[in-house]
Amino acid sequence: MAGSFAFDQFVLDPDDRQLKRGADVVELNGRYFDALALLVREQGKLVTKDRFLDDVWRGVPVTDEALTQCVRALRRQLGDDATKPRFIETVPKHGYRFIAPVEWFDGPAVQPNRRVAPRSSWQNSLLLGIAGTIGGGLSGFIGGLLYGFVGASQPLQPGMGAASVLLVLLCVTILVALIGGAGVGFGIALAARSRRFGTWCIAGGAAGGLFVGACVKLLGLDAFSLLVGQSPGDITGAFEGLVLGAATGLGAWLAARSPKLRLGMVQAGLCGGLAGLVISLLGGRLMLGSLELLAERVPGSRLRLDHISRLFGEPSFGPVTQTVTSILEGAFFAAGVVGAILFARRNIASDAGA
Repeated sequence: MAGSFAFDQFVLDPDDRQLKRGADVVELNGRYFDALALLVREQGKLVTKDRFLDDVWRGVPVTDEALTQCVRALRRQLGDDATKPRFIETVPKHGYRFIAPVEWFDGPAVQPNRRVAPRSSWQNSLLLGIAGTIGGGLSGFIGGLLYGFVGASQPLQPGMGAASVLLVLLCVTILVALIGGAGVGFGIALAARSRRFGTWCIAGGAAGGLFVGACVKLLGLDAFSLLVGQSPGDITGAFEGLVLGAATGLGAWLAARSPKLRLGMVQAGLCGGLAGLVISLLGGRLMLGSLELLAERVPGSRLRLDHISRLFGEPSFGPVTQTVTSILEGAFFAAGVVGAILFARRNIASDAGA
């Protein structure tokens, strides 16, 4: 498989048999290079001692000490520490695992002509979190446009203009998606610092979604109680944030292992859509469901969503509309957040190789 692998400040090109740190070539002998290439290709998976013997030494009898010396040399060249590994983790009595996030490029990774100062891992986490926030906002923008145009194209309540409907729905969906994207995006970004990227990526997304969902719901209910004297009911909150955040984290982990950005976004979208389905089936509500609840329970509200329901064959906002819109919202949100994070990670990897 032609292509290059980027991780941290390194670019590994199996075809040219080169490992580079920025513009500098890292010297490795043939066996050690093959061992590193095997570990990187199997990122996140256990590579057993027998696998090393078969793929690297190709059946040549060697002692366990030869493999130990090989890994020790790789760690030295990568600047790794066996007691606190960032790249190669020892699985006692079984083998080794490459634990750093890896990006795969279809072709040689781009090496900028100028050298740039490497960012710290905390700066990279901040950039990934910001990217996730922007990705969430973009998904809200798309959803707001769709809902707004459908809403504005139907007969409106007295005193409401089409532009007002479009603008209000657009602003509300963007704001909610930005807040959700920030929580989930920064949760995933912090999880990316962990050695166990897959597990912690899901946990980070879930924790971020849970925290933001709980805070938004608490503040929202308090605000409505204060302003209109009653609570709108069970709007989007901690449960929805937890499920959608975990699904987005799962999508980010799957997408990070995908060679194509678009394929990764599709995988994340499928995870988000499945989360939307689960949320709906368990009685939860995402964006449109919460708006419908607000329109129904807040006195004097002129927001009507019946025209959107008719697209799905229902005279009013019913279970089919609730389920379909939850699936679509979950898919758009997860794909937007993960796509933005992936894009940012690839730029970070390219800069690290500068």
